[in-house]
Amino acid sequence: MSETSPRLFIVSPHFDDAVFSCGALLAAHPDAAVCTVFAAPPEQPMHTEWDEKSGFTDAHQAIHERTLEDNRALEVLDAIPLRMPFRDSQYSDSPSISKMAAALEETIYRTTANTLLMPLGLYHDDHVRVFEACCEILPRLSHLTWFGYEEAIHRRTPGVVQARLADLAQRGIVATPASPSAGHTIDGQRRAQLKREAVYAYESQLRAFGAGNYDDIFATERYWQLSVGRRVKK
Repeated sequence: MSETSPRLFIVSPHFDDAVFSCGALLAAHPDAAVCTVFAAPPEQPMHTEWDEKSGFTDAHQAIHERTLEDNRALEVLDAIPLRMPFRDSQYSDSPSISKMAAALEETIYRTTANTLLMPLGLYHDDHVRVFEACCEILPRLSHLTWFGYEEAIHRRTPGVVQARLADLAQRGIVATPASPSAGHTIDGQRRAQLKREAVYAYESQLRAFGAGNYDDIFATERYWQLSVGRRVKK
């Protein structure tokens, strides 16, 4: 692979987000790093509605099993798992945005990535917080190539993508429709097959969404190249 080939680092709020939203892209980029931000269990046993819908008896079992699911999915795509020691909002112990940003920046520097993908933060509070953390470090790491990805399922909500693009413009971040170039000669059909296999590794999350509620995962992935421009004055 040449020095100019994309070496991907995908920021994934939860265990499944990178594969659900970027799985076909990952299939074309072996050895991409997938960094899951909210990968830690709560200190004390907890029971949440989502974990129960996923088929788990408590939060510790949920994180343990979801980590195994993530390992299986990323193995299908030849991706490298990275996990951060933060807890998602359902466990009532979310880190500050600045703390997440500092940890993400340090993690990125420890890799050879030259292409960063961040969620647009279209709906879920955890996604919005990760988006904010990424926006904090993007100007400091503007020598790298940045893309935002539209989160599968969440992007279906009318108007959310347009609202986020307007928000980015206010922040002085220019968003242009574009995708990282394929780093591997693998045809689209094979990429779709690999993504589907990886997606089905997340049995618990598909169970929680319910049949017929996650078809958007298999629709065309959409990306926006992000660059620092001029902040819009209000």
